[in-house]
Amino acid sequence: MCGRVMAARFQYCRKYKQMSALRIALLTLLTMIAFAGNSVLCRIALKQTSIDAATFTSIRLVSGAVVLFSIATLLRTGRSGRGNWPSAFALFAYAAGFSFAYLSLSAATGALLLFGAVQATMIGHGIWSGERLRTQQLTGLVFALGGLVGLMLPGLSAPPLFGAVLMLAAGIAWGIYSLRGRESGDPTLVTSGNFMRSTVFALVLSLLLNSTANFDMVGAGFAIASGALASGLGYAIWYSVLPSLKATNAATIQLSVPVIAALGGIIFLGEVVTMRFALASVAILGGIALVILSKRQDER
Repeated sequence: MCGRVMAARFQYCRKYKQMSALRIALLTLLTMIAFAGNSVLCRIALKQTSIDAATFTSIRLVSGAVVLFSIATLLRTGRSGRGNWPSAFALFAYAAGFSFAYLSLSAATGALLLFGAVQATMIGHGIWSGERLRTQQLTGLVFALGGLVGLMLPGLSAPPLFGAVLMLAAGIAWGIYSLRGRESGDPTLVTSGNFMRSTVFALVLSLLLNSTANFDMVGAGFAIASGALASGLGYAIWYSVLPSLKATNAATIQLSVPVIAALGGIIFLGEVVTMRFALASVAILGGIALVILSKRQDER
């Protein structure tokens, strides 16, 4: 009798763990789709509607702040977290550069440049802080940087230079924001505070560019979806599953974002993936994966 009870409990625990693992996997996939969705939504809004990039940025950040504040208020974890102005400015710089870059870049190219710049900033900070890279990691870094350079080289399929530079700047800003985001406290509250502060910078930008501003209802809808769903809700879900993921696994999973964005661009925007983009993607994502996986081996 006792053996049967123990066996039943074992089966229940095993089934519960499997369900929990499935839930984490589904939520993680949903988050990656949301992050990639930012690129697709922004590109659709700026290409197919008449909304301007500054207005899109303001609406995105305001709607993201509202959703994150609402979620943080409802959850009430009891932990503290407020955010700060330097992080808020980095968040704004990312969002503004992101929007203006997508005036000329495809969803896939923009996502790849952004991700590459973010990871290069994070890795560069580690090197600056005294982290030593193994031969395997250096090889991966060379591949990734070579992919970025190859993507940017002049040619018929090269992305517009100004848009590419803006997206790289946005990626550096997001990398800085991520590095600064390691402060203690509830991550949803911290992000909510940073989003709320970033709206001040976004509204100032909109005022400065008021002469070229153009409000479009459909475009505003895409901006709200980007801020409220892809950003606000996306970050909230990500922070809920992050404790269940190892740091290395979390970094590796994010390699899927440019790929998902490329698929979204093909499906919703009719974008074509060029051979240059495909080769650059393999070099950049493969190189970053090599750095991340090598770092995991060091941590064992």
